Amino acid sequence: MGISVYGVSATHQAAGLASRYWKGSFPWSFLGPLQVESTQFMLEVSRRIGGRAVLIPTSDVTAMFVAENADELRENFIFPAQSAEVLESLINKKQMYQLAGAAHIPTAKTIFPQSQADVERFSQEAAFPVIVKGVDPRLPGGTTKTLLGRPEHLLEYYDTVVNSAEPNLLVQEYIPGEDDTVWMFNGYVNQRSTCLAAFTGQKLRQYPPYAGVASLGICLRNDAVGQMTSRFLDSVGYCGPVDVDYRYDGRDGSYKLLDVNPRIGATFRLFVAENGMDVARVYYLDMTDQPVPSIVPREGRKWMLEEDVRSCLRYRRDGKLSLRAWASSLRGVQETAWFALDDPAPFLTRCWGGLKSTFHPRTRLAGELPADVQGVPGTHEQTRPS
Repeated sequence: MGISVYGVSATHQAAGLASRYWKGSFPWSFLGPLQVESTQFMLEVSRRIGGRAVLIPTSDVTAMFVAENADELRENFIFPAQSAEVLESLINKKQMYQLAGAAHIPTAKTIFPQSQADVERFSQEAAFPVIVKGVDPRLPGGTTKTLLGRPEHLLEYYDTVVNSAEPNLLVQEYIPGEDDTVWMFNGYVNQRSTCLAAFTGQKLRQYPPYAGVASLGICLRNDAVGQMTSRFLDSVGYCGPVDVDYRYDGRDGSYKLLDVNPRIGATFRLFVAENGMDVARVYYLDMTDQPVPSIVPREGRKWMLEEDVRSCLRYRRDGKLSLRAWASSLRGVQETAWFALDDPAPFLTRCWGGLKSTFHPRTRLAGELPADVQGVPGTHEQTRPS
């Protein structure tokens, strides 16, 4: 579109920053420094760019940083006037589940244990496997997602991971069903609470398998998911880009809210309109007071994360997917997360990083336990692609 784009990342070695389309990049981590230092860094970035730029957060941490420092950043950057309290209530899974309950949005059965006794009581009543997730992604262990298959695994995990007075984790029932029961909503709501872009789609496979991000997805219309999301976002007064996950529960015929990401999502390029618009482009046009064309989703469009190859091997080992079925499922893939013929450097950089990690001994992560239960293996997701 002829727009200069700059990237800020914790390291210059990030695969995404290898793209030839960046006009410039700046290394900075928002996790370690004080917010005043990060604010001063961003103001210096603005001065080096030489103009007022649109900010597009790609993580929960950066979304909260922008909202909490809006007064200092607004003179130099353009972004929605969204309160930090609203963002906090969506990023923090405990608060998000409370908001969903108040808005009568179905959710999976979830507990937020404060002691070993809470976990023991849940283990006696729950059906396994269960999922353990971090509650606040800004705190230690906040991006963890682990599927555990037996009560003893859950108890051991809790003993291993929890070392503070206020555990940063939740335990949630695993809603039965294949990966395609997970539905996504990607959209953009302007500051007048008008939804300018609304896309829905299915996860066909996940990485890590069974409980990860979409490794193969398809854009499909789902009015129930779209209407439920609009109602929920309106109830909390949210504006900006959003990425929401649901899982269809065949036991009661409802879609149950799993996660709300108040930012650009990892799979936003799965969702492209007939005129080429996606959430990032709609966001940019609206923030710069340009007209936004009508959005007609390109149904049937498929997008793939390259790690789907690794997921295929795991599903094949579990007897859930043949190589022939995997190859057939890739028909219609129009875009991948990293590889592009006109811009191969990010893919090659990522491959090189993966190759180097292969030859380094892997340290077992705390709490990484097997979940040998009815063919549903344990998975462990430490980080989520931004």
